[in-house]
Amino acid sequence: MRIPSDIKYIRKVSAEIENFLRSKNIDESYIFYIRLCAEEAIKNSILHGNKGDKGKSVFITYSLKGDKFNMEIEDEGSGFDPLKLPDPTKNENLLMEGGRGVFLIQKLMDKVEYNDRKNKVSMIKFIKEKKGGRDAN
Repeated sequence: MRIPSDIKYIRKVSAEIENFLRSKNIDESYIFYIRLCAEEAIKNSILHGNKGDKGKSVFITYSLKGDKFNMEIEDEGSGFDPLKLPDPTKNENLLMEGGRGVFLIQKLMDKVEYNDRKNKVSMIKFIKEKKGGRDAN
């Protein structure tokens, strides 16, 4: 999927992902985590990667294969260094506005990787199965 760099599209994309997951009978806790991470990554791509330039796009792909949900968010920006972001759990950063999206994504998803240019994030969430259906983590 391709969207313009406009925050009004964030909820539309996350709702589509949510509907897809519900159609696969995924537990609500997984849907919550995945939707939150999608919204954070798309918002970061729009505001930070593409700098709100509506002439640039954000590209979103996602799939569910077995127990593995994969999602990729890519923007047309120059990228960033996730290691240079301030730790939002440190006292001096607790009241800082912003800076928690990447932290949340890293905590809620099972695997997070960036391409070499650092303008594309790939996220994986493993969906655990239980007898009789899908189970929460």
